[in-house]
Amino acid sequence: MSKREVDDFSGVETTGHEWDGIRELDNPMPRWWLWTFLACIVWAFGYMVFYPAWPLLNEATPGVLGYSSRGELHQEIADVKASRAGLIARIENLPLEEIRRDDDLRQFATNGGRAAFAVNCIQCHGSGAAGSAGSHNLNDDDWIWGGNLEAIETTLLHGVRHAADDESRYSEMPAFGRDGILEKPEIKAVTQHVLSLAGQPHEAEQAEAGREIYAENCAACHGETGKGDREQGAPNLSDSIWLYAGSADEIERQINVPRHGVMPAWGGRLDTVTIKQLTIYVHSLGGGE
Repeated sequence: MSKREVDDFSGVETTGHEWDGIRELDNPMPRWWLWTFLACIVWAFGYMVFYPAWPLLNEATPGVLGYSSRGELHQEIADVKASRAGLIARIENLPLEEIRRDDDLRQFATNGGRAAFAVNCIQCHGSGAAGSAGSHNLNDDDWIWGGNLEAIETTLLHGVRHAADDESRYSEMPAFGRDGILEKPEIKAVTQHVLSLAGQPHEAEQAEAGREIYAENCAACHGETGKGDREQGAPNLSDSIWLYAGSADEIERQINVPRHGVMPAWGGRLDTVTIKQLTIYVHSLGGGE
């Protein structure tokens, strides 16, 4: 065995390792580090005895204390539910208007509705409920089926064009172009008339020609002045709020082959309290009537 080299300055043997002329001294570990290391080993064995540690086929060793973070979480959830039980029971049993008038209940329901909205509704209506093309903006005052509490709750419960629910909201506009009800020139004339109803730039001569066509084919649902009819789910055409954008091309496309959105019937998926909370939340966004 070769004799180790001794550092001249410190008088300590080296390990034989050298990097760029720097030699490593073979100093012993500090005692405090060694005792800390041994204490960690003892603590680890103690942890394995008292807490869940070794994974088995379907679970882990339970430990003598029987503790689990999952059990602690379940207990915390149970405690929160117990603290909210009174408010939830009141929401379940009280009419929507009474919930809205009670400050504590309204705040609790609004917060719960906001959470439920984030899970179930933002995919279509967006995180701020501003909607997108084909999905309604829930912040404004333009409601196809009505924006009071009862109307919002009904829409949530039964959905729109949801085939599995017999009470679902239904309104389907005929495909005037595809089905040959109107010719292309007639559709263009009606388009210009609809633009005139909304106060948008239009071709006056064509709009006048489309007036009679509109009266014969569209007024029964949308009204003579284009105000719409909530009983039939016919949108208001006289304002600047459009579900599929309000350009001449988009209006013409909708008359030719209309698009019909679908909303799920949440009554079969969410409990009564959640439906009421969603109703209060949507009503509170600013467009609720």
